[in-house]
Amino acid sequence: MIPRRQFLKSSAYTLGFLGLSRLTHAAPADRAASPYGPLLSDPKHLLDLPEGFSYRILSKTGDPMSDGLKVPGKHDGMAAFPGPGGTIILVRNHELGLAETNLGPLRNNNRLPENFDSGLPFDAGDANSPPYLGGTTNIVYNPKSGKVVGEFLSLFGTDRNCAGGAMPWGSWITCEEPAELTSPRGRNHGWCFEVRATDEVALQKAVPLKALGRFRHEAVALDPATGILYITEDRNDGLFYRCIPNTKGRFQDGGKLQALALVDRNSADLRNYDPVGNHIPEGAPLKVTWIDMENTDAPLDDLRIRGHAAGAARFARGEGIHFAEGAFYICCTDGGPTRQGQVYKLTPATDSLELFIQPGASDLLNNGDNLTVAPWGDLILCEDLVNENAGQTPHLRGVTPQGEIYTLARNAKNKSEFAGSTFSPDGTILFVNIQTPGLTLAITGPW
Repeated sequence: MIPRRQFLKSSAYTLGFLGLSRLTHAAPADRAASPYGPLLSDPKHLLDLPEGFSYRILSKTGDPMSDGLKVPGKHDGMAAFPGPGGTIILVRNHELGLAETNLGPLRNNNRLPENFDSGLPFDAGDANSPPYLGGTTNIVYNPKSGKVVGEFLSLFGTDRNCAGGAMPWGSWITCEEPAELTSPRGRNHGWCFEVRATDEVALQKAVPLKALGRFRHEAVALDPATGILYITEDRNDGLFYRCIPNTKGRFQDGGKLQALALVDRNSADLRNYDPVGNHIPEGAPLKVTWIDMENTDAPLDDLRIRGHAAGAARFARGEGIHFAEGAFYICCTDGGPTRQGQVYKLTPATDSLELFIQPGASDLLNNGDNLTVAPWGDLILCEDLVNENAGQTPHLRGVTPQGEIYTLARNAKNKSEFAGSTFSPDGTILFVNIQTPGLTLAITGPW
């Protein structure tokens, strides 16, 4: 058997690739063969896809919505749910901060409309300052007609909603990733909120799920067997958390927040920044335990620091997380000696963690962010753009269960990251966002 590290470096060659370097444009990444063939240049210069695949633009920043507001910008994490009459409901995050007023949903100088219920947003502002602009929108899409039949603001007044996770009871937990946990007005941010996947054109009340802690959340994923929610933290010294709810399926009822630790390695560093130091090898199972967290509202923004001091393991910018076939796949965007990222795999049933892949300089994947699991079992990773000066172009990458990396799509418009990859409930459509200028796309083809 070929070791995974060697296999990753040679996988594209065995598929017919002529060279794996991604350091210059002379050897572009889409020359790596995939199950779907090489990428073809899009004549519209938006999205390069394999032959037989096509895309449709569903929504873009600034478009008018059904509620009279504008589509907000900075599209990010997203999930797809079955809607009435064969429709699909997308719940989409917007990673907007307080100052990004040109990208918000409001008109009239970012003031709330006269008929707007100011009790619904989390941080609605006041007479002297505007509301926070982060939140979510719901999109109601008819796949038969290929038309969006409804689009509206569903959560508002939050800060930099980055990613989240779909719940099996028909809701999306959206996560704040604020630059600062306390607003200039003294309002605490850094929470998670639950949004119903509904076609009813109405803003939902933003109620923080305080059991999930207060920190720079990125994404969440549920273990449906136990009802435990697993949570990533987007800091380069972040932890990995889980919340055991007091009431299964109701995080608003409170719960216990814990952080992951290794059984035989106190305060472990899983970032692998040092290639010759305390290095975590790929594929080696690590036994895990969980540490109870205290003072989880963290007024000093020190939850991760206290947790690490108590023995919790440290990760390199935990971002996307997805549960499939009894395991969680966790993207750590700039882990590894080359800072190209890592994917960890956590199996709760055996309390084991392993480094699933850690791309090196000769591999395809650069800085995975949001991820989903395809109906056929492969991971689909959205590449972030961490180093704008390295000649990188963001791609959608596939990763097989054996750790083989291939290319699925390329941003042909600009250097903006992909985000929010999610499949339709029947598995025939891949929805994805390009964060800037803020586009939501539906990709179809011979999956």
